Amino acid sequence: MTYFWIKSFHLLFVMAWMATVFYLPRILVNIAEAGDDAGVRTRLLLMGRRLYKFGHNMFGLAFLFGLVLWQGWRLFPSTLPNVVAGMHWIDLKLGLVALLLAYFVVIGRMLKRAEKGGALPASVALRWLNELPVLLLLGVIFLVIAKPF
Repeated sequence: MTYFWIKSFHLLFVMAWMATVFYLPRILVNIAEAGDDAGVRTRLLLMGRRLYKFGHNMFGLAFLFGLVLWQGWRLFPSTLPNVVAGMHWIDLKLGLVALLLAYFVVIGRMLKRAEKGGALPASVALRWLNELPVLLLLGVIFLVIAKPF
């Protein structure tokens, strides 16, 4: 039963983090399109900053629970199963998660640059950039469900 609670919390925090990964670039699109409207820009930057901080917290919690799922059997062998024994799908999954984290950090740096008055890419480019995490997440989901190797 403990395993299912840990897995449930991991999924909850992953979903919360992915919400920030999907929404933060949309805030950047709106900032890029806000033009000279200082009030709108200030509000969007505040929203972006808060969302980025929230995303960091959610990733940390998702990482912690994921680490327990992955390696917890070493500390609690009678409670937690070894869910990846001899399988290598987890290696690719973790690689895709690392790419998602790198994407999140890059988007956060764009937000920080915008806060300092720096230029953002064009809104069309940001819209295209917003689609990348969908493909990475699809890969993660497939690997977790299918466990192909």
